[in-house]
Amino acid sequence: MFRSAVAAPTLPRRLLSAAGALTTPLLPEDFLTLFDPLWSTSTLRGRVVARRRETGRAVSVTIEPGRGWAGHRAGQYVGVGIDVDGVRYRRSYSLTSPEDADHLTITVQEVPDGVVSTRLVRDLPIGTIVELEQATGDFTLPAEASGPLLFVTAGSGITPVMGMLRSLDRAGDMPDVVLVHSARSPEDTIFGAELAALAARHPSLRVVLRHSGVTGRLDPGTVDAAVPDRAARTVYACGPAGLLDAVEEAWDGVRAERFTPPARAAEGTGGTVDLGGADVEVEPGQSLLEAGEAAGRLMPSGCRMGICFGCVLPLREGRVRDLRTGEAHGEPGDLVQTCINSACGPARIDLP
Repeated sequence: MFRSAVAAPTLPRRLLSAAGALTTPLLPEDFLTLFDPLWSTSTLRGRVVARRRETGRAVSVTIEPGRGWAGHRAGQYVGVGIDVDGVRYRRSYSLTSPEDADHLTITVQEVPDGVVSTRLVRDLPIGTIVELEQATGDFTLPAEASGPLLFVTAGSGITPVMGMLRSLDRAGDMPDVVLVHSARSPEDTIFGAELAALAARHPSLRVVLRHSGVTGRLDPGTVDAAVPDRAARTVYACGPAGLLDAVEEAWDGVRAERFTPPARAAEGTGGTVDLGGADVEVEPGQSLLEAGEAAGRLMPSGCRMGICFGCVLPLREGRVRDLRTGEAHGEPGDLVQTCINSACGPARIDLP
């Protein structure tokens, strides 16, 4: 029942061409977006239409997408750009809304010193226009999700799985599924009441909730004890790096989704980098993306973990240093992942 996202329709080219001729030097879009920013045909935007508190630190934000939104598959994530104190920040969040929903929903948990998560959780006004990117990611169920399945999640790792469960529920086709989810306490359990309701509605769904503040952190042994037939199930896991490392080491064939970047093995030497014509000081251990955003430069980004390549920019002069390996690399014309590379002396990088 899980489908592939399809492209949204566009205005007929002839109509746009005729309108463009009449409105030169402005474009038809310049007039359309005066009425509604979501009508833009060049920039995908969305409007915040609802907010719902899930826990003391987590909020679900519902967004009406613009005309270019191509839909999503359950389990994918979306890039969201918001302005905070005059600086555009981009972050990626798992979609918790079901497939085919008219609006998209992300569920955000506030993190310490998180500029974007703090704004989204605490004070993002209804009606705010945000920048969107098309949904992406391969942490998805197959087209025929017949099971048996095992979801192992902790903390905000429940978010992509919730999109899957809501989609299965909406289709009325819940296979044999066990969810083992860990949160610090009952009050910190995102979607706790809804998960209980789903399990009550679908006998084929079993939900096992654990609270690490009482029973300790979730580990493979705990899951095996709760799910004796674990080896016969397809396992999807999402949560803290420690949990994912443990289950991938203990079991074969785990499909894992990580929210945290890999550990930085190198500090980098730092330096002054020309980012699109503006000199930016990059501190040792700071990524080019972090330095650019801190300096108010509009930087493309995606997963921020070196996976999606949404942050790549062309290197024109100098070299950079990979924060994961410490290796200095780069030649003029190379595409550099700014989220996992730091400065290695003076360099010049183009911005779009």
